Amino acid sequence: MFSNTKLLVSISLLAVIFGLGLLWFGLQPQPQHVSLPIPSSTTIIQSSPAATASAAEGIEGEQVQVVKVVDGDTIEVVLGGVKKTVRLIGIDTPETVDPRRPVGCFGKEASNETKSLLSEKVVILQKDVSETDKYGRLLRYIFLPLENGQTLFVDDYLVRGGFAKVLTYPPDVKYNERFRQAEKEAKDSKKGLWGRC
Repeated sequence: MFSNTKLLVSISLLAVIFGLGLLWFGLQPQPQHVSLPIPSSTTIIQSSPAATASAAEGIEGEQVQVVKVVDGDTIEVVLGGVKKTVRLIGIDTPETVDPRRPVGCFGKEASNETKSLLSEKVVILQKDVSETDKYGRLLRYIFLPLENGQTLFVDDYLVRGGFAKVLTYPPDVKYNERFRQAEKEAKDSKKGLWGRC
């Protein structure tokens, strides 16, 4: 009888511990992953409404490898075995590399954000109307495929987070209204450069 009671108590204790474990782990909030694990800014992107609002689906374009981030709105990629400079369409981040100009207010932060997002990543380049700008740089929108199957619209993300202003040069105006709305939200919330500069 004593061994049966001991067995029953042991089973009951295990059931209680198991039940408490299920309750504990079942009640923990599950993180919502919105981005790839990106060194130094993963948690910012995972919890950022800008990342969620900048999600895109069904993106068509050329998939390329980023080999260098020049500054907040310019990157270098390998396209067809050739290194090309790409200027993000529709946005402008504060200056950081032009030797004729001082570093702009919030320029380093914008450049660092783009570096943390895109350094050595595979991205999708999407053309609007123009092929290149007057400096010979490819003009493209940039989309970053994320681990969770979503795609981050980088141009939009930078505006929405206050890292960039809208800068439109017709005829490349495909997302102009979207960018203007993102900029208004960033201004109203005093995000990034809108709160500091």
